[in-house]
Amino acid sequence: MLSPVSRALRHSIPSTCAASTSRRVLAARPTLLRPSAHHLASVRWSSVSVPNSKLDSVPSPAEGVGVPAVDKSKGKVWDSADEAVKDIKSGSLLLSAGFGLCGTAETIIEAMKRRPDLCDLSGVSNNAGDGVFGLAPLVKSGQVKKMTLSYVGTNRNLEKAYLAGEVALELSPQGTIAERLRAAGAGMPGFFTRTGAGTLVETGGIPQKWSKPDADGKQWVDIPGERKKVEEFAGKRFLFEPAIKGDVAILRAWKADKAGNCVFRYTTRAFAGLCARAAKLTIVEAENIVEIGEIKPMDIDLPGIYVDRIVPATVEKKIEFLTLREEASADDSVPVKKDAARLRREKIAKRAALELKDGYYCNLGVGMPVLAASYLPEGVNVWLQSENGILGMGPYPTKSEVDADVINAGKETVTLVPGAAVFDSSESFGMIRGGHVDVSILGAMEVSANGDLANFMIPGKLVKGMGGAMDLVSNPDETMVIVVTDHMDKNGRPKVVEECRLPLTGVRCVSRIITDLAVFDVDRQNGGLTLVEKAEDIGLEELREKTGATFKVAENLGSF
Repeated sequence: MLSPVSRALRHSIPSTCAASTSRRVLAARPTLLRPSAHHLASVRWSSVSVPNSKLDSVPSPAEGVGVPAVDKSKGKVWDSADEAVKDIKSGSLLLSAGFGLCGTAETIIEAMKRRPDLCDLSGVSNNAGDGVFGLAPLVKSGQVKKMTLSYVGTNRNLEKAYLAGEVALELSPQGTIAERLRAAGAGMPGFFTRTGAGTLVETGGIPQKWSKPDADGKQWVDIPGERKKVEEFAGKRFLFEPAIKGDVAILRAWKADKAGNCVFRYTTRAFAGLCARAAKLTIVEAENIVEIGEIKPMDIDLPGIYVDRIVPATVEKKIEFLTLREEASADDSVPVKKDAARLRREKIAKRAALELKDGYYCNLGVGMPVLAASYLPEGVNVWLQSENGILGMGPYPTKSEVDADVINAGKETVTLVPGAAVFDSSESFGMIRGGHVDVSILGAMEVSANGDLANFMIPGKLVKGMGGAMDLVSNPDETMVIVVTDHMDKNGRPKVVEECRLPLTGVRCVSRIITDLAVFDVDRQNGGLTLVEKAEDIGLEELREKTGATFKVAENLGSF
């Protein structure tokens, strides 16, 4: 039963004011609101019962009260990107938001390229563009001397420049970069993480810079990688990763008001807010600039306190991989020709799909792993998590469903299922490292008998980058890690081996291996493989010959 005071308040205060019916009027910070008489007086009741908020309780009558401390005529809006970047200094540490080409500040990057005097920049980004767009123009022009990133991807110019000793690279796991930015924005010196423990990330074994080739074509390590400080917690190794505090952050917003409040569309939010919070100066290019108050308080992704300058986005957004789902053939009787490689991939994906149980939260890696979702058994539905910030990823779009701001971890256009959520990379990798994902399926260059995984680089030849893979395998006690791979590489060498020769992505992290020829269970604690299924078209002895590690055979050996 309501108290007399509660009943009185209920009659005197509109029920839509659910968020403000305590009648507590607080003195505002003078930097935000101009003082006025009604801010100085207050009437307060304690422990007041009020009705729950209904769906029509938003917007609240508590919104839009007072006067913002911003010049409404212009606010933080600058006339052009050229003006906004004019005072950026050479040697600055540049934080560039975006994932692939999704959410990159193309307008600002072009303006920076028009300043040839701006040089010796150090860039921090998930990746440095595709070789044409993103940060690629600044790398190609020689304005960037070093990149900290997780994935080189399709940027062959950057890969070649690194291998030739022309630019420095610090390869850092995707989730680690996100958390290093978040730490800086929160005023923390860094954090401890399991990601990268036992790998070259821990030992500093990935050179940051090679020398340029001498007359004989020989190279040496010019700048070595940095060894991480290691601590043990609950019997597990953790690496200390330092915060990244930038001089300048550049990002793209869908909507920004003149006070600097920003809204990001779908997967453009991956690194946008993280970069803005971690920089001394933040410049936002906005597709739509609106008046103060047009963005509702509950819709703001990035509060204006983190934004210094806003410019109009005048360069069109880019799509790195426009990917469409195959439409059903008008004549289903016409067989689709498939090469041997595609048939192998489909065979592996179909078997991997059997590992996904109804209602599971799953992360399926780029390429072959994501195909598993296409072969789920009847009645099985799973939540697909994409590390760039989707929970509830749907299939590839049709032409009419394409949205440049909805992409997966492979930078391909995708869709969202009903009930899907989008979020930034810090949230995404918190889900992953925290063990909230049931199953993670990844590809491999090599996988060992004790569950070690190698899938991100071939020293001196291929610098792919680890992307989010090191994070995805960092908590194998809570998230089951499954590897899908061809049994043999293109040169006929086994990919399932006793010990990995290539740099490791994770140590003792893989629980099951699925190839086109076999399914192995891995004893991560003691080491060793057990064959639990084999392909119907291969004998046991031939399988032993094609496997680079010894294995036991399960009593009830299955087939597929």
